[in-house]
Amino acid sequence: MSRVPNVAIDGPAGSGKSTVASLVARKLDFLYVDTGAMYRAIAYLALKAGVNLDDQDALGLLAETAKFSSVRFCSSGATALWCNGADLTPYLRRWDVTREVARVAAVPEVRHYLVRSQQVFARSGGVVMEGRDIGTVVLPEAEFKFFLTADLDTRVARRALEMNGAGRAVDPAELRRQFIYRDEMDLKRTVGPLKAAPDAVLIESTALTVEQIVDRIVTLCRGRAA
Repeated sequence: MSRVPNVAIDGPAGSGKSTVASLVARKLDFLYVDTGAMYRAIAYLALKAGVNLDDQDALGLLAETAKFSSVRFCSSGATALWCNGADLTPYLRRWDVTREVARVAAVPEVRHYLVRSQQVFARSGGVVMEGRDIGTVVLPEAEFKFFLTADLDTRVARRALEMNGAGRAVDPAELRRQFIYRDEMDLKRTVGPLKAAPDAVLIESTALTVEQIVDRIVTLCRGRAA
């Protein structure tokens, strides 16, 4: 290949794509880009500023003026998302952000401007980017595309375990309702709906461990890039 390839990983909430993508990036020594975190950042900034979430123009302006950067820590491989000169990583999993991010992500103007920012991250290659429309909208020319799926019960259990492990109490029933709502919003929105790219490798992850998924993706990427 003439340049370092990009890897696109898509899937619904709780399918494991964030964990998988970050580990794949470490193994390939690529930059991990969590596009969902970027939408969460806009939701957080809107809530912090008291922006009416029905005001699409105001949300679009937040996205248009947002200046994103990603910091990778060499010792751990972890990444932090900065926006407008501040590290927003500690605030992106707040429950109010989680509750409202689907509304924010459905705004066409928000998606327009964040897609542009995401493409800037990938323009030189060497990124593992995950989200819901990476292979279809953001990086349709990505050399490697994967779509992760899992059944709803598994996705809810995974997210509850993740949140409990981070010390955040969670009501599984409420989390399930949030997932159903998010799935509906992601599938039905007119701009960048959740769907697998025609050339994506589908991975049904319900019965797979994280390590199995990561190994499958890394093996395919290294094999085809050789």
